[in-house]
Amino acid sequence: MRTVDEHLAGILRAVPLLPPLELALLEAEGAVLAEPVEAPVPLPPFDNSAMDGYAVVAADVAAAGETEPVVLPVIGDIAAGDPAVSAIRPGLAARIMTGAPMPAGADAVIPVEWTDGGTASVRITRPAPPGHYIRRAGEDVLAGQVVAEPGLRLRAAQLGMLAAVGRARVMVRPRPRVVVLSTGTELREPGAPLAPGQIWESNSFMLTAAVIEAGAVGYRQATVGDEPEKVWETVQDQLGRADAIITSGGVSMGARDVVKEVFSAFGAAGGRGPDAGAGGAAGAAGPGWVEFSKVAMRPGKPQGFGLLHGTPIFTLPGNPVSAYVSFQVFVRPALRAMQGLPPDPLPTVGAVLTEDLKSPAGLRHFVRGRLSSGRGFFSVTPAERQGSHQLGSLSSADALIVLREDDEAIPAGSHVDVLRLPS
Repeated sequence: MRTVDEHLAGILRAVPLLPPLELALLEAEGAVLAEPVEAPVPLPPFDNSAMDGYAVVAADVAAAGETEPVVLPVIGDIAAGDPAVSAIRPGLAARIMTGAPMPAGADAVIPVEWTDGGTASVRITRPAPPGHYIRRAGEDVLAGQVVAEPGLRLRAAQLGMLAAVGRARVMVRPRPRVVVLSTGTELREPGAPLAPGQIWESNSFMLTAAVIEAGAVGYRQATVGDEPEKVWETVQDQLGRADAIITSGGVSMGARDVVKEVFSAFGAAGGRGPDAGAGGAAGAAGPGWVEFSKVAMRPGKPQGFGLLHGTPIFTLPGNPVSAYVSFQVFVRPALRAMQGLPPDPLPTVGAVLTEDLKSPAGLRHFVRGRLSSGRGFFSVTPAERQGSHQLGSLSSADALIVLREDDEAIPAGSHVDVLRLPS
């Protein structure tokens, strides 16, 4: 068996870096910036008012008070977006709106709340120092300043920044398009009636949602039965829209493990497809490979990974918890790497174990649990049921306790690493 770290390292060496493309700002939401973005002008580009009020010369209102207000003539209004160049001289005021350019000669803004709100003249009851409620040009961003570096995931605030410096389009590495496919003749769509021996299919819904949580674009493909030709045809059909494909089920040692059968034949045929003849098939698949292995972990021992026409293929186990843990440990870092991001694991915290745990020697064990915090530290309680088929304990868990290969008996009170699940 290979270790978890060996299997992940092999995946990260193989997955391609998605090429950048130019997108409109809203189309780039969630993508990763592939270029530095500079501000062509300062932000704000001009001195402007931070309040609705009156632009004044600060020295004129230095003695203003409630009992002895200063009264100044109002020479006009300055609105936000006003293109006219305006100015005032000492002894005068101009009514000004938030965001409006400061008139030449004025060096302070008096909020309307400190006045009587006059339009011909204004009574000012409080003094203000120079610079009061003025947003200075360039106080946010300087001209030529880099406001966004490559490798930044573009969310709402970052898109707002790009728009503020005048960018309508931007070069990004897009979110990977990931097709999720479950195999199994026993599987039925949720809502369909069940015959004896059948179950409702859940893995593809879970994994597609996990793809989206990881920052990629998920597409769920309808369930495929255990017919090799149909599985192969479905995978081939998805290559046109997929940057990666995830399958679940059919990768263990059973007689009808169809995914393993299909891709093992594909590899043995030198990339020609599972039903290629000795002389090569007319419907050849092209270059590629898929390798199946056992990974020293629980849950999720049977794993497969490869490239088909350069597209990563992740073949995950069919047990729901095994598939989910495998996604978080292997697929999530790979999707990040494809966007040029560090292939980081889930956020990890240290926690105090509340119950004794045992783990098989030589395996990295991912134990479902629930985190709690108090008195400045985390504690974690293992779920009662840890079967790889038991979705109930996974759906109520918010953490995976990581037990290393040499951890066999871990007493309560021990400090453990915990992966925080998306919430």
